[in-house]
Amino acid sequence: MTAFKDRLPYSAIIDRPKLQLPGGARMAVWTIVNVENWDCTKAQPRTVLPPPMGKPLVPDLANWSWHEYGMRVGFWRIYDCLTRLGVIPTMALNGIVCENYPRIADAAKEAGWEFMGHGYVQGPMHHVDDQRDAIRRTIDTIRDFTGKGPRGWESPGLTETEETIDILADEGIEYVADWVLDDQPCRIATETGSMISVPYTLETNDIPIFALQNQPSDAMLKRTIDQFEQMYAESDSVTRIMAISVHSYLSGVPHRIGYLKQIYEYVMDHPGVVMMTGEEIHDWYLSEEKRLGL
Repeated sequence: MTAFKDRLPYSAIIDRPKLQLPGGARMAVWTIVNVENWDCTKAQPRTVLPPPMGKPLVPDLANWSWHEYGMRVGFWRIYDCLTRLGVIPTMALNGIVCENYPRIADAAKEAGWEFMGHGYVQGPMHHVDDQRDAIRRTIDTIRDFTGKGPRGWESPGLTETEETIDILADEGIEYVADWVLDDQPCRIATETGSMISVPYTLETNDIPIFALQNQPSDAMLKRTIDQFEQMYAESDSVTRIMAISVHSYLSGVPHRIGYLKQIYEYVMDHPGVVMMTGEEIHDWYLSEEKRLGL
């Protein structure tokens, strides 16, 4: 199997030819809304309340309910916020969400959101008995629901084994968001050719900020603005792609949703910024490769 580091050559961003975004924009921002199905009969992927006496509980009612609030309530706050602002996001969803939460999937489909594969159920790829089956089931379920298969993929927890990307490419996935290593798209070698990596984020992402670092409610606002300001300044000479990643049980709660709204108001107030989906970034980058002869 090919090691991760051997799948792409080193490339300094300052040495690359100038990429041109649509409409003369200097910077693109894409939003990823992560929608997951947590199994209440198993250990939960994330926890907000430690188990009493340090002994893990199964079933874990408190932490499952924390997430379920996001599906019943929080998602709709984020949906309303983005709709009012005119932002079309990419929705990274477990395939089984189409079956267990069809109301959410229906709303996203009707609003024209992009559907991106996020595993069939929420759990790391290295714990999946048959990765190809899980990937294929995710693709098939999304295709059955929306009428087309997902073009992009974000593994749960960004987990990949050394064979994951080869299977994804073989099953028709065109881009991945797992490789958090650049501010521009790049190509990752696979057994059948190559795969486009669209820049994702672990920094302007509510999981590390709120679930792992336990930062205050306004922390993502400050961090995202700080990140945006630096990348916006740099984009005057080198085109940048910035990601904002949210989860409904974190950013969709009452004490954080107002700060999420402020993020987009700030970003969209700057000239030369274009809001895109993952598949739009993928298609744009392919056209730039062709224009530049890369």
